[in-house]
Amino acid sequence: MSPPRPSQPAAGRSPGAAAKGPLTLRELDAIGVERLNGVGPQRRKALADVGVETVFDLLTYYPRRYVDRTAQAPVSEAAVGSEITVVADVHSVSSRRLRAGRRLVSVDVADATGVLSAVFFNQPWRERQLAEGRTVALFGKVENYRGRKQMTNPVVDVLSAAAGGDRTGKIVAIYPQSENAGIVTWDVANWVGEAQRRCEARGISDPVPDWLRDRLGLAGRARALAAIHEPPSMPDRWAARNRLVFDELLRVQLMLRSQRLAREAHELGIAHDPSGSLIEAFHRRLPYTLTGAQRNVMGDIDADLATLRPMHRLLQGDVGSGKTLVALHALLVAVQNDHQGALMAPTEVLAEQHYIALRALLDGFEVPDEARLGGTRPLRLCLLSGSSSAAQRREVLVEIADGTADIVVGTHALLEESVSFASLSVVVVDEQHRFGVSQRARLRESGRDDQRIPHLLVMTATPIPRTAAMTVYGDLDVSVLDELPPGRTPIATQWVQGPLAAESMWVEVRREIEAGRQAYVVCPLIAESESLDARSATQMHAELAAGALAGLRVGLLHGRLPPAAKEDTMTRFRTGDLDALVATTVIEVGIDVPNATVMVVLSADRFGIAQLHQLRGRVGRGSHASTCYFVSDEDPTPIAIERLSALAATNDGFELAERDLELRGEGTLFDERQSGRSDLKLASLARDLTWVQAARDAAAELIGTDGALDDHPGLADEIDWFASRRDPDYLQRS
Repeated sequence: MSPPRPSQPAAGRSPGAAAKGPLTLRELDAIGVERLNGVGPQRRKALADVGVETVFDLLTYYPRRYVDRTAQAPVSEAAVGSEITVVADVHSVSSRRLRAGRRLVSVDVADATGVLSAVFFNQPWRERQLAEGRTVALFGKVENYRGRKQMTNPVVDVLSAAAGGDRTGKIVAIYPQSENAGIVTWDVANWVGEAQRRCEARGISDPVPDWLRDRLGLAGRARALAAIHEPPSMPDRWAARNRLVFDELLRVQLMLRSQRLAREAHELGIAHDPSGSLIEAFHRRLPYTLTGAQRNVMGDIDADLATLRPMHRLLQGDVGSGKTLVALHALLVAVQNDHQGALMAPTEVLAEQHYIALRALLDGFEVPDEARLGGTRPLRLCLLSGSSSAAQRREVLVEIADGTADIVVGTHALLEESVSFASLSVVVVDEQHRFGVSQRARLRESGRDDQRIPHLLVMTATPIPRTAAMTVYGDLDVSVLDELPPGRTPIATQWVQGPLAAESMWVEVRREIEAGRQAYVVCPLIAESESLDARSATQMHAELAAGALAGLRVGLLHGRLPPAAKEDTMTRFRTGDLDALVATTVIEVGIDVPNATVMVVLSADRFGIAQLHQLRGRVGRGSHASTCYFVSDEDPTPIAIERLSALAATNDGFELAERDLELRGEGTLFDERQSGRSDLKLASLARDLTWVQAARDAAAELIGTDGALDDHPGLADEIDWFASRRDPDYLQRS
């Protein structure tokens, strides 16, 4: 649900009757679509289902493509073998049942020059959509079938309910349609046209200064909104898009920059000395040489920690790039300066993995303590999670409160009111996208009694495209680990299709295990249900133990196991007591077993690129060659084929992130939920890098050093309105 709209002008009055001056986006967003002719309760609900509730929503319900009827090819000129758009009237429609229950819909369309057939396999709803007399645009490849021109499963857009209409000889906008909801492109075009006509009396405001529009060669907003829906020419359509793309990106950049400047003006942190004997000992004892990227990022962090401005840094690095060492460096700077550090992870498995890794790296470390006879004491590392026993929990809480605990690793348990730090100064949040913004903020805000704000480092192993990072994380400093430490072996990736290929794969998996290595088998994500995922893993475990991996030691791990059972299974796999581990995606992050060299992901076409890349990163962590098998279902969707092809082609997480962005689209940038109203309806972070940069530069010029837009009240009001459409708690804390 979107936020409630402000009170609206009385029904029946035009948008321009209530006040003078051009209509702002805030005002357009306060006018419900029910004010338009023909939008009754049923149509209003149908529009709401596609995210259109206000006149603003309608004017920014942009066409998905255009049919150029100014240069329209007649049916007679549709050459066999060509891909073409044909605009014609439905002459006849019929359907018949094929074998196996499938249905074939046949349609004849005609214009003044000839007739073209179209056939649709297993799309019975086409018979209802393509009623006789409708004008439609068909896009597809022209074939010759028994001497007649035909298209098979063409793209269809219904242009009008009856032949003709007033779109002849124009560029026709094709809108996203919902036949089931009763929303077709003709209706949308009529409502958009009516809304724009009713806005003409006052016009639509344009708060972007003239000098900025002139410098960037941008059209006025009202002209752009008109041309995007009914362009006089295709170049006009592109000019309109450029302006509206800039608007979207500028709103995002102004909001992010305002938040950042306001935060920096009001927050006071703790200054640290990033050098000292503890840091020197840590670097001296490292078992391998740091990469150049790690040294650079540690330098960035040291510079942040040395100031009274609280660090607000995002550390992104591909799987295996060494983020844990960088995080530990930041935490040790806190301990070096007589403060505490905390590392929060999203799952118990990952928190325990971090605890084990840090414990090994910190073994034998001592910190100054004048109360001790020798003047030092062992560095105290603690773990606090939901599965900690009552006695363990009481002991850890006391040590956190009295300062004995130097570094605390934990899950959401760190956020509970009973947790009170003596002097928390550095917070690291791993896999930050798995935490709500308010959760991250609560840990920072609850760590001290003196109102000082601890430094924050958020980490992600999900690479973020450069354009997305510039936009979404405009209020953070971004550091990137783009080198793999020495010793990491490349991972060979195979896409497995069909039962014969799968049979050969299991032979190779068994051969690798018998050579002394270990394997993961990840079960398909059936639904957003832990019980279903657990059932899937349990069934696969039984099948493999009795079949392809019979006689081997095969473990089982899923989210519904008791914490003690999960830890026991992981310990046995780490120590080599298990040959293979059948698991759900609970192993996606944080599991580090260098002897594991095989990853099998079943029904891989059901997963996204980022998740598959994370799973692949569980192997290749030792000196042995590793292989990842992505096993797809028999008939993967076209987009699944694109994803699996991309993963088979490269191990580069940042390259994959760019490809993922192209395939998925951007969705919302600010909402914690990836649903609801989109912040970028037209702009594409994958394609519009030039406009992202232009918007960043413009925001820097327009906004004051205190984060205010005093010289641009129209823009200030628009940004306030834009913020009101999002989750206010998120924006305040982000």
